[in-house]
Amino acid sequence: MTEAHDDFDSPWKHIVELYFAEFMDFFFPSAYADIDWNQPVEFLDKELQQAVRDAEFGRRHVDKLAKVWRKSGAEQWVLAHLEVQGQYEADFDERMYTYNYRLFDRYKRLVASFAVLSDDNPAWKPGNFAYELWGCTVSFQFPVAKLTDYADHWATLEASINPFATVVMVHLKTQATHHDVEQRRFWKFYLIRHLYERGYQRQAILNLFHFIDWIMRLPADLEQELWHDLQQLEIEKKMQYITNIERFAAERGREEGLQAGRQEGRQEEALRLLLRVLKHRFGEMPETVQAQLQALTIEQVEAVVDAALTSDSLTEFAAQLPPNPNYEQSK
Repeated sequence: MTEAHDDFDSPWKHIVELYFAEFMDFFFPSAYADIDWNQPVEFLDKELQQAVRDAEFGRRHVDKLAKVWRKSGAEQWVLAHLEVQGQYEADFDERMYTYNYRLFDRYKRLVASFAVLSDDNPAWKPGNFAYELWGCTVSFQFPVAKLTDYADHWATLEASINPFATVVMVHLKTQATHHDVEQRRFWKFYLIRHLYERGYQRQAILNLFHFIDWIMRLPADLEQELWHDLQQLEIEKKMQYITNIERFAAERGREEGLQAGRQEGRQEEALRLLLRVLKHRFGEMPETVQAQLQALTIEQVEAVVDAALTSDSLTEFAAQLPPNPNYEQSK
């Protein structure tokens, strides 16, 4: 069974935002202890993309940027930069360093970077970037949590009520059953049943069920068998949480979200390349042209690439752009 990386992206983003405090407590307890959780957490993911959009690195898995407040008050609010990396990346340490200093330069606030590695290579353990030239030394270290390191602590994971203990168990068993769908079906049911046995409230069970269901994909026939077992489980527990309309809403939302995410990713990549071509040929883009470009669909972006390459001037290129409907409505 082949796992598409897109299948891991959205559920991780969602579960981290739902349980950010629990995420920090589970993986990075020292940082958790210094954060004032009575203050609101603000996620700045769009700002993160703006700060690092020029960086030429490979595909990211999940990246998050959170504005948090410290208990110490030494510098009241700071930034927590999080990466969940699902595959080996040769330049990962350098990328973490680059993102960290760009965020510091943008906000002039302390920035702490953290990485969770969900790949299946136990030997790959990044965590530092350094270089030295003529007595000038740069050294950057960041905390790393490696999910494969938890494989020998299964009993501890099962005993924990932190939702990220379940998240780790899901990843470990998804990797372990990569080529065995029958075993995956067994563990998927086991982990869902575990949610009830841990005493989670209804919404927490639904949140974690959605994560399990998205990550541990099964063939249709095994999904039907699993569904029957879940119905029996909920009859025994007298808790009809999953086996109702929530299931169908979750499935529909998952497929729609996956398709939308893929389309959005294609559009962002095409627009990024188009902007590079335009900047190379004509220099910085005026805000009016940038606004027109941001409003283009993926099909329109791809259609105007030829115009970007053949136009003799920015004015000639801009004249070939479709009208911006948002601009027209505001007039």
